[in-house]
Amino acid sequence: MSDADGAWVSLFSGGKDSSWALYRALENGLDVRRLVTVHPTDDSYMYHVPATELTALAAESIGIELIDVDPGDLEAGAAADSSVQGDAELEPLEAALETVDGELDGGIAGVIAGAVESEYQTSRIERMCDRLGCELFAPLWQKEPRTLAESMLEAGFEIVLVQVAAHGLDESWLGRTLDRDALAELEALNEEYGVHVLGEGGEFETLVVDAPHMDRRIDLEYDTEWERTRGSIRVTDAQLSHKR
Repeated sequence: MSDADGAWVSLFSGGKDSSWALYRALENGLDVRRLVTVHPTDDSYMYHVPATELTALAAESIGIELIDVDPGDLEAGAAADSSVQGDAELEPLEAALETVDGELDGGIAGVIAGAVESEYQTSRIERMCDRLGCELFAPLWQKEPRTLAESMLEAGFEIVLVQVAAHGLDESWLGRTLDRDALAELEALNEEYGVHVLGEGGEFETLVVDAPHMDRRIDLEYDTEWERTRGSIRVTDAQLSHKR
């Protein structure tokens, strides 16, 4: 792969972090030709899990071709060892990127990732990029969480919570827009329960339904599913519509 030529590929879940990383890459003039979504079926150490089926709509709105990656079945024993599972989860992504590298003129120049604080994820992605001979662009890495959230809102991101799993986050948070009032409440929950403002500990997952780099917004209809202390939305209908 060449870092002088070629194009960029963005790891994309539809959530706020990967969406912001993509947006910042486009703002920086990177030539992004593919979005890549891995679709885990169960809990994952490496990837955002809920509502990844909606990345097709997001990619259509953004106007960049989407590559879907099936994570496959983990080898026996992998799920019992976080290190082994993380490596196993990365293999189908790396294989998909090798295929994309052969398809793009000049190959892949670099990979864009929305990692914020997870050394577990970032170290594996860095090693993957080293093996592939390309760069890594991770604009959120080790940035102050509240500052990142404020930047997303100031840019015009509309962010919806699609899953919650933490003390202080009840069913009323499902489908809620992550606005400044919600951020203030999350900061209070951080002080009381240790809830991460960006959900880095798995406290919540999000979907970006509108942003400046999307030419149409995603309209959702959904039911909520709640069990004891955690829940998620189950999307019953989703479609692109003209911006309000």
